[in-house]
Amino acid sequence: MVPNPRREELLRALTKVRAHAAQLETALDPAHAAFTGQAVWVGPAARDFTEELAGRRARLRVLTQRIVEDLESELRTAPEKVTRSSATR
Repeated sequence: MVPNPRREELLRALTKVRAHAAQLETALDPAHAAFTGQAVWVGPAARDFTEELAGRRARLRVLTQRIVEDLESELRTAPEKVTRSSATR
């Protein structure tokens, strides 16, 4: 039995995705803080924009978490060791 190369690849991918996910999850935070912290823009259009921004921010967080969770799930199903012949496929 040898280390599973697929599992090792999944671990590397998960590490990269987690780093990118952390950046994505906070990407809209500065804009959200600007529009919800002070009256930088007022009126119906501003309210609509702020609501849409908040919705997109929340959706971005959900989707990035889903990607991480999918990779984690795939990793859980990958055995740590495989036969040498399986590793070379």
